[in-house]
Amino acid sequence: MIGAHTDSPVLRVKPVSKKQAEGFIQVGVETYGGFDRDLSIAGRVMVKTEKGEYVHKLVKIDKPSRKAFLPWSSASSMLIKSLVLRIPTLAIHLDRQETFAFNKETQLFPIAGMVAAELNRTKESTESKDPGESASSDQKSGDPFSPLKASSERHHPYLVELIANDIGVESSAIADFEMVLYDTQKACIGGLNEEFIFSARLDNLGMSYCSTAALINSLSSPSALDQERCIRLISLFDHEEIGSQTAQGADSNLLPAVIRRLCSIGSGDKQTAYEQTLATSFLVSADMAHSVNPNYAGKYENDHKPEMNKGTVIKINANARYATNAPGIVLIEEAARRRKVPLQLFVVRNDSSCGSTIGPMLAAALGTRTLDLGNPQLSMHSIRETGGVYDVDYGIRLFEGFFGHFSELEGKILVD
Repeated sequence: MIGAHTDSPVLRVKPVSKKQAEGFIQVGVETYGGFDRDLSIAGRVMVKTEKGEYVHKLVKIDKPSRKAFLPWSSASSMLIKSLVLRIPTLAIHLDRQETFAFNKETQLFPIAGMVAAELNRTKESTESKDPGESASSDQKSGDPFSPLKASSERHHPYLVELIANDIGVESSAIADFEMVLYDTQKACIGGLNEEFIFSARLDNLGMSYCSTAALINSLSSPSALDQERCIRLISLFDHEEIGSQTAQGADSNLLPAVIRRLCSIGSGDKQTAYEQTLATSFLVSADMAHSVNPNYAGKYENDHKPEMNKGTVIKINANARYATNAPGIVLIEEAARRRKVPLQLFVVRNDSSCGSTIGPMLAAALGTRTLDLGNPQLSMHSIRETGGVYDVDYGIRLFEGFFGHFSELEGKILVD
């Protein structure tokens, strides 16, 4: 099995997000994300159909480039990339501080436009309704009772309109939504020799991609499963960045329930099939790792400084923040040997705190042998991260070797 997570730190639009200050249209969000970046929104919308059913639709607001009139330009128009949101920092001249600090509740509101411009667009006054009125007084006589205000009242109407246009429905059909902000700048290859990947959310879509590609590739041959005794499985969880204690998280019953149901296939009345399966299984917890940063080399243990493009990193921690042990290292090393993939080792300094992954919690819940690893990257949890081009290939090949050779290797690593 390979387990990874798909979520990344983001800003999420609040249930009531309609805000404005000093002539700006603002959007209320929950932490956390990036400053001074071109942001848009994406997420899930609940839409009421004509039949009275509620269905969910996925949304990604990506307004296309267009020609727009610019009053100061001698040209009649210029090509404009329309963006939705931006979180402006305070100019350094107005707040000189040694370290960058901000209030998450009052200084993290993205700006989405100007109130005056929106009034010109709609030709309607935003002061026509008292914002302090209750939901019941907003209802017109004869309208059906609504426990909550409409989405267009809780959020800026034009924001709701953009979402509705993206999925091809009327604004009034939107019952609710879950939206997060994302950086509109697309991933790109960089470096003098095109050896870097600059992208958002490498942690942990990088390892999610490697595990998915490897599973598919491991089945490319028609005879790939002819001698296979095991089930090849990947499990991609949500909410790792906030503790994993959700229905979609690694600390839920999701993976145990799936394994238990798989064990019921062909096991007959064997009462211990589930427990025996866990005892003979192996889980790779795949989560991006830290590459050495040349500007902060002192933050790393001298003999454990992983480098980008030099192979996947095995993570080790004496306090079990990672689930790796010696038999697991031997197994992964043998899988890597067969695919000619380099590996690296990582431990944190003794005077440094250590992050964790889904590995230890799944190892504890399942009692399954587990190992933590990941490809090295810089700027983890930044809105724009840096990874190595060649490490993606290394990660895929390593997991191909794990899937293809586990049945053979598992019987050769003996532990009393």
